[in-house]
Amino acid sequence: MSRGISASAPVILFVILLAICWEALATIFHIPHYIIPKLSGVFISIGENWELLAKHCGVTLGESLLGLGISVVWGTIAAIWMDSSSLAKRTIYPLIVMSQTIPMIALSPIMVMWFGYEIWSKVAVVVLFTFFPIVVNTADGFRTADLDIGELMRTMGTRKRDLFLKWKIPAALPGFFTGIKMAAAFSVVGATLGEWLGGEAGLGMYTKRASNMLRGEEVFSGVLLLSAMGILLFLAVQGVERVTLSYRKNAKS
Repeated sequence: MSRGISASAPVILFVILLAICWEALATIFHIPHYIIPKLSGVFISIGENWELLAKHCGVTLGESLLGLGISVVWGTIAAIWMDSSSLAKRTIYPLIVMSQTIPMIALSPIMVMWFGYEIWSKVAVVVLFTFFPIVVNTADGFRTADLDIGELMRTMGTRKRDLFLKWKIPAALPGFFTGIKMAAAFSVVGATLGEWLGGEAGLGMYTKRASNMLRGEEVFSGVLLLSAMGILLFLAVQGVERVTLSYRKNAKS
């Protein structure tokens, strides 16, 4: 615990310094609240609108988690398929890479036309943001498996299923978790964008409405909560990664 506190101290001090500079500059230069509000005003806004913000947080978090879960399942399946089939690797992988050259903001209205203004249009946008890092990092993880170990296991008569479970999967786990950590942060961005383009609830819709009414404190309060949500999702995945990989190391020893 002491090591964790020592490692986090520079980050905490830097955040505190930024907060002080934010409050001081907004006060000294009399910046209009609809451009950059005081940080104290943002926290006051969060306190005054906490029940409403909690409701919108739940909506955005649900969209993010649902889209992220779908991407984890299908991204892992796609990575396994590409690793086991050279034809799939030559055909599916270029299409997945090419999909990232299309601006997501251009695809988002299409998702709204296909799925309407319900939750699934936002979930579809989240999947667009999160599928790519998961499938690419997992596929790269499979490719890092030591070929010599694989050949040794084959000469010892290891079955194909055991090769996958005891050779491929352990090698792919670091890349797999790297992809999920990236996707966890991107999921909040995707949910927010989906809400901006066609939503009735969520922090994205909350900030959009506040922006239209020039309520800077409410806009920044929504942005801070979205940032906190992305950080917490990232840290949650990181915690699962540490437990999983430490268990694997202990099993090896």
